[in-house]
Amino acid sequence: MQYYFFSLADAMGERLRGDEIYLCNFSGEESDFVRFNHNEVRQAGTVTQRFLTLDLIEGRQHAASTVSLTGDLEMDRARLKELVLQLRELRRHLPEDPHLLYATEVRGSERHHTGALPDGGQAVAEIQRAGYGRDLVGFYAAGATHAGFANSFGQRNWHTSESFNFDWSFFHDGDKAVKAAYAGFAWDAEAFARKVEAAAAQLAALARPARTITPGRYRVYLAPAALYEIIVLLGWGGFSLRAHRTKTTPLLKMIEEGTRLHSSVSVVENTRDGVAPDFQEAGFLRPGHVSLIRNGAYDQCLVSPRSAREFGAATNGASDTEAPHSIEVGAGTIPSADVLQELGTGMYIGNLWYLNFSDRSACRMTGMTRFATFWVENGAIQAPVNAMRFDETVYRMLGENLIGLTVERETILDPSTYSQRSTDSARLPGALVEGVAFTL
Repeated sequence: MQYYFFSLADAMGERLRGDEIYLCNFSGEESDFVRFNHNEVRQAGTVTQRFLTLDLIEGRQHAASTVSLTGDLEMDRARLKELVLQLRELRRHLPEDPHLLYATEVRGSERHHTGALPDGGQAVAEIQRAGYGRDLVGFYAAGATHAGFANSFGQRNWHTSESFNFDWSFFHDGDKAVKAAYAGFAWDAEAFARKVEAAAAQLAALARPARTITPGRYRVYLAPAALYEIIVLLGWGGFSLRAHRTKTTPLLKMIEEGTRLHSSVSVVENTRDGVAPDFQEAGFLRPGHVSLIRNGAYDQCLVSPRSAREFGAATNGASDTEAPHSIEVGAGTIPSADVLQELGTGMYIGNLWYLNFSDRSACRMTGMTRFATFWVENGAIQAPVNAMRFDETVYRMLGENLIGLTVERETILDPSTYSQRSTDSARLPGALVEGVAFTL
């Protein structure tokens, strides 16, 4: 796909006239997909797709559009020739863009992250062995994702990453199920077996009579998948320069009042070890690491080129959303094997969902427990807990009430496949928290 995209980009230069320049972004994938239900393969296939986004610029006027590519070089060259004519006509009717900023210094790059992916048949066999005698429901995706950038100044960037993601549940009955995921760049049968063993143990605990807990404050353990939902919501403006300057960030108190999280909390955008490319739509490169929160204190923002132009700052290669794509939370000191003993009495929360801000300026979130949440007494699981709603600030959960984070961290790949496989990823520990408020 790399040679194919660069051939199209080279041909684009012949279509320009006058002072026009172009920015080209490419995305594509070659992925295997398998859908399971009742531990049987219900749907399987392979997807190969390619998309190109062309932004045609003259002065401060520009127009952009995305097309799907056929894979036939001559046919796609003809489609792009027609697209240039359409964008040129559209651009005539558009106002100047005061915040337009794109890379003019040529900085090429090439990155191929080759994974150790299992053969599709091997993966299906291991999954079905894991689900034998159980109602396994899940979705497996594996293969290469591609991204590319080119412009009329001669810059060429390419990124390929091979990964897998198996997102599954062991269904018990009614609304009771254990949700788990195994994702990464190299399939490890032993690591997968440990995931399955842990999920099977929770499935057995789900067979016990469920317990309804009265509203109040409880000591909880947030498994990495639960903490992931909190961190993803925090990324909706929490690390954005635009949100900070317009005072819409949920971390406003950290910026204006110096409020801090627990000193053990450090958050970085770790592009170097993620799935997302190390360049963005306007051609700026992303550094390997951007420190967002350091030892509980706010450190740096994610700055897109448009925000850099608008607010007079330097861009650090953030996308236009200024949300993290490869987020990582530092490890703590609690061994994962000890979390139930450390929890003592309280709730073990495997997943959260339906999260949203209940008070954005105070960084207060609300959401529901999901799937396997258990009541724990004296370090032992007693019963599954019926769904509850929490309402709590990040300043308490990851600040004054944080007891500690786990030593081990989990790699989580976003399983979204709305138009193509997502390249968002995270690496997170679990979190032990005192006094989390549950409202119903």
